[in-house]
Amino acid sequence: MHVKITEIRTFLMHAGNPPPDAIATATTTARGHTWSYRNWLFLKVYTDEGITGIGECSGWPRVIETAIKDISPLLAGEDPFDIERIWQKILVATMGHGMTGIVGSGAMTGIDMALWDIKGKALKTPVYNLLGGKMRDRIRIYGHAGTPERALSLKARGITAVKTGGVVDTVGKVEAIRNAVGDEMDIMVDAHGPPWFTTKDAILIGKALEPYDLLFYEDPVAPENVEALARVQDSVDIPIAAGERLSHIWGARQLIERELVDVLQPDTGRAGGITQMKKLAALCEGHYILMAPHSGSLGPVAEFAALHVMAAIPNALILERVEDDVPIRYKVIEPVLKQEKGYLKVPDAPGLGVDINEELVKANPSKGNVSVPGDPADGAYEPGTFDEHVYFQQRYRRGKTMRLRSHG
Repeated sequence: MHVKITEIRTFLMHAGNPPPDAIATATTTARGHTWSYRNWLFLKVYTDEGITGIGECSGWPRVIETAIKDISPLLAGEDPFDIERIWQKILVATMGHGMTGIVGSGAMTGIDMALWDIKGKALKTPVYNLLGGKMRDRIRIYGHAGTPERALSLKARGITAVKTGGVVDTVGKVEAIRNAVGDEMDIMVDAHGPPWFTTKDAILIGKALEPYDLLFYEDPVAPENVEALARVQDSVDIPIAAGERLSHIWGARQLIERELVDVLQPDTGRAGGITQMKKLAALCEGHYILMAPHSGSLGPVAEFAALHVMAAIPNALILERVEDDVPIRYKVIEPVLKQEKGYLKVPDAPGLGVDINEELVKANPSKGNVSVPGDPADGAYEPGTFDEHVYFQQRYRRGKTMRLRSHG
């Protein structure tokens, strides 16, 4: 079959606000106004044989849409089966704008994802079969819990792992959740800013977290501070995770080659596509590093792509999932993924096995896509400093706020 790409269409939508009972479920969503400005960007690649492929781009959706429209004319007439060659063509065409930038890689991600979808549909096989075949039928997931009550609620649904954290009373949250759920659940900590921890505070918090048997300690320092991450890795006896803000094998190369992380967390919507996710997994495998894709801000299509990748690689650890997401998530795609006993079943339909409701997308036009994260009341910034909006900050009132000593 000789197929040619005819056009690419984008579908940008406002994903709405979360239900009230979900707002406090995750530090990553409760802190800041990112929910209010949440957008999803889907795209479809059309061919002269009537086969379409769907993809999703995350990172900065309203800007990425412009990038896709700029790239699209380059791909008219191309054979969508030539995924690697097309990926390289886009890279060369956009390299003058920055080699590992999230806007460029987000655009490449959605296009690449759609090409894999086309190829799977044309060959009447799931994408995981094109990646080497299926190693597992289901993928373990984790949810988010800011309180013991939320963690217990997830546990009651069968979910076996939760992530908490932030930079406010991090140790206290973990202690309370561990006491509530016992040893049956894995706990992870995401310490992302703003404001980020200083390197020394990240180490001190990490060492205080060691008794709680964490699955991993995520983003303890700002992502561009590679040497600081190396210091944390050398000082803290907890697996270190990072990588959600990076793209391509070159963006994550130092984390992998220097073994600065034990768990890599590429974002399936902006890492450069399924092509790059598979390469990242191979690089990680050579260094005994596991893969736990980021999914905190993704829409539902990229989640399908993550499942196909994780089904086909040996070093898949766990997939982030926003349980109790915005209601529209469960209406904009077909089929809808539902967790069972803490796992998601790997789709078996040809291609990615998902499509969007285009009319629902059109009925929810995009809104603004940037905001200043945080709220004076959430305590992330030290008292009186919220209006400074500093990128990183050392904590004070340390005996009260950092809980570095035993309180038992």
